[in-house]
Amino acid sequence: MSETATSILATGLRNAHAMESQALELMQRQAGRVGHYPEVQAQIHQHLAETERQLQRLEQCLDALGEDPSAVKDAALSGLGNILAISNILADDEILKNIFANYAFEHYEIAAYKSLLALCEMAIQRSIAPLLRESLAEEEAMAQWLNEKISRVTKDYVSERERNKDEVRGK
Repeated sequence: MSETATSILATGLRNAHAMESQALELMQRQAGRVGHYPEVQAQIHQHLAETERQLQRLEQCLDALGEDPSAVKDAALSGLGNILAISNILADDEILKNIFANYAFEHYEIAAYKSLLALCEMAIQRSIAPLLRESLAEEEAMAQWLNEKISRVTKDYVSERERNKDEVRGK
């Protein structure tokens, strides 16, 4: 069973690498577009640094199994990320759509890391588990931060829209 689990673990690690590559690209785009929300921008920059470390950890895990990340999967998921980013950029309520998408994506990443940890146990690859637990903790912290900020960002967005509307009327 551990040979099958190891094979599935290697595939899961490559998938996670592609997932984190996509997350990195999405956040890089978002970071420059949320200037009206400095707290969100700062958190995105912090999570960008974490995501870069997560990619390095995943590469260490793959290396421990004698595997490499899949450039094909990275590119395919990146294309999907580009489509999502373009649709949000064109939206008037981009900040809200981004925070919703980020919240959902963080939970997807949490699920992926939990699955990888279960596979580590089954594949008797416990040496890489601490790397994955570290990434899981970062994703859980980001999801918690987003959970705490969704209401505030929504209220700030409405307030900004009202100010903009008042400024247009006053001109």
